[in-house]
Amino acid sequence: MSAHRKLRALAAATVVAALAAGCSSANSDANRSSGGASGVLTIGMPNGPQTNNSNPFLGTSAGASLGYRYMIYEPLVMTNQVRPSEKGKPWLASDWKWEANFTKVTFTIDDRAKWSDGKKLTAEDVAFTFGLIKKYPALNGNGVPYDGITAEGDKVVLTFKDSQFVNQNKVATTFVVPKHIWEKVKDPATWPNREPLGSGPYKLKTFTPQTTTLDTTSSYWKGKTQVKELRFTSYNDNSAQTTALANGKAEWSFVFMPNYKQLYVAKDPKNNKLWFPSGLGIHGLWFNTTKGPLGDPALRKAMAMVIDRKAIHVQAQATLYPEITNPTGIPLPAGESFLAPEYKGVTIKPDLAGAKKVLDEAGYTLDGSVLKDPDGKAVKLTFTDPAGWNDYITGLSIIKDNIKPLGIEAKVKTQTAEAWTSDVGNGNFDATLHWTNSGATPYDMYQNIMDGALLQPIGKNAPLGNFGRFDSPEATKALKEYANATEDSARTTALNTLQKIMVDEVPMIPTAAAPIGAEYSTKNWVGWPTEADPYGPPQPTQPNALDVVLHLKPAK
Repeated sequence: MSAHRKLRALAAATVVAALAAGCSSANSDANRSSGGASGVLTIGMPNGPQTNNSNPFLGTSAGASLGYRYMIYEPLVMTNQVRPSEKGKPWLASDWKWEANFTKVTFTIDDRAKWSDGKKLTAEDVAFTFGLIKKYPALNGNGVPYDGITAEGDKVVLTFKDSQFVNQNKVATTFVVPKHIWEKVKDPATWPNREPLGSGPYKLKTFTPQTTTLDTTSSYWKGKTQVKELRFTSYNDNSAQTTALANGKAEWSFVFMPNYKQLYVAKDPKNNKLWFPSGLGIHGLWFNTTKGPLGDPALRKAMAMVIDRKAIHVQAQATLYPEITNPTGIPLPAGESFLAPEYKGVTIKPDLAGAKKVLDEAGYTLDGSVLKDPDGKAVKLTFTDPAGWNDYITGLSIIKDNIKPLGIEAKVKTQTAEAWTSDVGNGNFDATLHWTNSGATPYDMYQNIMDGALLQPIGKNAPLGNFGRFDSPEATKALKEYANATEDSARTTALNTLQKIMVDEVPMIPTAAAPIGAEYSTKNWVGWPTEADPYGPPQPTQPNALDVVLHLKPAK
């Protein structure tokens, strides 16, 4: 599960009812109020009972679901998704250098780095880790095509057959695991790793399906930490998580609240804070471009022209998800520097008259209140998303109402999350709200939506994206040119082409920026990232979560 798939699942309250059955009191003793005075930080996520699995590479593990894997295992480089163009902070690697058109990178491993058992962390450990990822595809969640892997002294050299310009951060933020532990594991792809040992400042103290506690290691190679214990509780649903935040039992979380001002902020206006910045991923209405009139860009463009994104921002997303204002879908301000000249300063607003003109020129007609395509068939659509994903379901209802004046009849159908995931992957849908990938540039977003290299026939799963089967040789060519370019000017040209395709052909309609935010309390701890000090996203399940914890100090 990619970071943004996990984020989407958390944001939308996807906890399956069956998991919550019989667990209504599961959290009654969890996260007792403690806080800065005792050195405890309480973290919560609304993900239901967890299975004891701390494999850092698996997005389905408890360590990933709650975010505690980032406290135990560390990356080579610490990046900042809020400021994706900034160079990352040295972490396990004191230095790194890409060369040969991004087909080779050399990491210099910090000589101070140690595992929590006191053993030295070496370049050999790093090379071993990349070797594991190369050998076991299940551990390679980013799909990076590793080729050569060598270690000598304090240097690790990775080589690739093609440019990895677009994968720089994915390589640099890879977890490093100890060779002396993992070389004994028969199948790293399925190993639950119930006694995790990493280089981070924390180790697993206790695990239950509801609460996982970490305490500090005897010595951390980067120095002392102010937070002595981390207590992660997995609440049964959004409501329970919201209550825990409001009453102070949880101090840090990422949970969707439909009325956060009343439910959370008003309970302690001085200390109950939240900040929801965006990176370079989005949510949007994906079209199955193989289904009838949805293969016509004119219809897709007309629909995009009438959707009220402001209403979705306010009514469906409670203003928590950053609003999309640019027709390219690139979130601002994170993506400001990437905008093509023709789209700089351009904003989008509903334009019913303009949409009707687009349809008329494309041969669509109105028969009373029914829109008919150029073949005379009524345009009828079904929107699907999982039941319980209230922000998405509300968004679909708004879109349904927005397109009705065009004569388009739409209905909203809900499914189980499992059935929906299968249908989206196999192309069994008309249109659905879904998220995209994110990265250091808009490439990841556009590649996820438009790359012909990801195309699969209907009925065959497309696990990496292009769920809408958008078949554009021009987009595929531009994506390849961007990834393999040797100069910034060529990348700019390719990205400008992708933006124009997104606006003119509308493979999906951007509806919101994907948030990487959080709710947090300043009652016991201060030092959180904010809009004024955006040293990283505040979300506890993002790769920089450890950096956030290391910034925290007891409130005075």
